[in-house]
Amino acid sequence: MGQEIQLIHFKPEDFAEFGSRLADETELMAKWLSLGRFSGNAYVGGFELEAWLVDPNFLPTPNNQQFLERLDSPLVVPELSKFNVELNGTPQALRGNALSAMEIELTETWQNCLRVADNMGSMLILIGILPTVRDSDLSLTNISPLNRYRALNAEIIKRRLCQPLRLMIEGDERLALLHEDVMLEAATTSFQVHLQVPAHLVVRHFNATLVLSAPMVAVAANSPFLFEKQLWHETRIPLFEQAVDTCCESRVTFGSNYLIESPVESFIDNMQRFPVLLPIDLGDDPTQFSHLRLHNGTIWRWNRLLVGLDEAGYPSIRIEHRVMPAGPSIIDMIANAALYIGAAHTLANLQLAPEECLSFNLARSNFYLAARRGLEAEVYWLDGRQWSVRELLLSELIPMAHSGMQQLGIANGDIEKYLGIIRERVKSGQNGAVWQKSFVARHGRNFSKLTAAYFRHQLGGRPVHEWDI
Repeated sequence: MGQEIQLIHFKPEDFAEFGSRLADETELMAKWLSLGRFSGNAYVGGFELEAWLVDPNFLPTPNNQQFLERLDSPLVVPELSKFNVELNGTPQALRGNALSAMEIELTETWQNCLRVADNMGSMLILIGILPTVRDSDLSLTNISPLNRYRALNAEIIKRRLCQPLRLMIEGDERLALLHEDVMLEAATTSFQVHLQVPAHLVVRHFNATLVLSAPMVAVAANSPFLFEKQLWHETRIPLFEQAVDTCCESRVTFGSNYLIESPVESFIDNMQRFPVLLPIDLGDDPTQFSHLRLHNGTIWRWNRLLVGLDEAGYPSIRIEHRVMPAGPSIIDMIANAALYIGAAHTLANLQLAPEECLSFNLARSNFYLAARRGLEAEVYWLDGRQWSVRELLLSELIPMAHSGMQQLGIANGDIEKYLGIIRERVKSGQNGAVWQKSFVARHGRNFSKLTAAYFRHQLGGRPVHEWDI
């Protein structure tokens, strides 16, 4: 979905032609995987970070086009709405000081963004759901002026038979409303970690990622409010799932099963279960996997596989771990990435695969419970026991992450720094969601005041477990 397209409206023959090419590329992918033609060596990490542009009253300000022109950085690109942008990091080989290199680069990018935004009378905030966002902000008036977004909106509305979206979230409070377009998606901003591993190890790492999704969404939760309602600890999860619902199927899901033998299973599932939304003619060369990549980009599993091409044209597969929200601070997000990368590596290399010990249905139910309850959740684990997420993190997952990063060759200083932040966050019980809820409990439902205090702490750079209320 990162590439621009030329058309907004399509003919039936466009869908038929795209479907044929998608099938050919999926078949070629299966063949190349069996022949070992996908990249088989590297362990590489990266990320995407979505952010909000806001005005002095902490309301969304739809000026990303002017902001991006002034910033002029290849690492910062448009998002669905005019008040969101996406910050990217240079992929890092997972060894040595890779994590601190990510933090240094992201900090520099963010500070440049803050400087440009300030010169425009704006600010840039990293938060899962902006507490001050209003339903009226999420309208087509504020959609970014790119054909791919307008075409996506048109196709989803067409598949809903022009019926409005019905949003319903039951949390601490209840939110129910109707919405006409896909712009609710713009309220869900994420910190997405990318993990590339040798192709023959993708199945094990992907399944480990599914197992880890519950504790990861719990420890990182930072989205408790939407339209002044207190809902889930990570309200992004139900909001995004419902925001692009087409009535026939949700294109945002936890998935349908673990992988069994090959990564291509996920792409076959995408082809068979999800109708094509954007049937663009992307040329005749199946070795570019262009149609497969575009179709995959319109299906937002919370963990999904992405196909990429290196400079020499060789394909690779990476895991995109999408469960974590933006914020609260840069160091918090890099710590989250460290926990995920290290724990996934350990789980993927266990003698007994974790998916043999925890059913997919339990992994999925764990995930939604953790999104709803955050660090207060209790989830099932590999031993068949039900654990509190906090106990699981302290007793099992942080040690696993430590071991996994050591195996990868991550510098001890990085390991201790970032896992130390996770450990203290879990001990304190204060992640971003808990801080926001505690602030409102103490100061009342002044969401501008909440956002101002949040932004002040974010500028300070300290991890969220150190933030005062």
